[in-house]
Amino acid sequence: MLGGFTLVHQYCRLGAHCMTAVNTVIFKDVPPFLICSGYSAEPHGINVRGLKRRNFSDDAIESLRRAYKILYRSGHTLDEALKQLDAQARAGSEVAELVAFIKGSERGIIR
Repeated sequence: MLGGFTLVHQYCRLGAHCMTAVNTVIFKDVPPFLICSGYSAEPHGINVRGLKRRNFSDDAIESLRRAYKILYRSGHTLDEALKQLDAQARAGSEVAELVAFIKGSERGIIR
C-alpha cells in the first residue's frame, strides 16, 4: 500500500504487505510487513491493521512484532539482529520471509 505522493527511487524493492504514509520518499528497500513514512523513509512498526485484514493469525503478528523489536529497537547492528532473527525464522514463515528479504537486499533496508 502506497500513500499518496509516495516517491520510490528506482531499483528499490517494497516487501509484501508494507505500507507507506503520504509524502514518503523511499531510497532503500522496505522490508515486508512494515509501515514507513518520512523523507527519507523510516520504519514505524508493523502493519498490524493490514495484516489482520488479510487474515494473518495473532501468533504470526506477534512473531513479527518480536522480530521488529530485534531489528529496529534493540540497538543491534543489522548483522547481529539477523543472527537473532535466524533462530525465530525457523519457527514462523513470516519471519523467514522478512529475513530472506533483508538478506537479498542490494540497496540496504530502511533503518
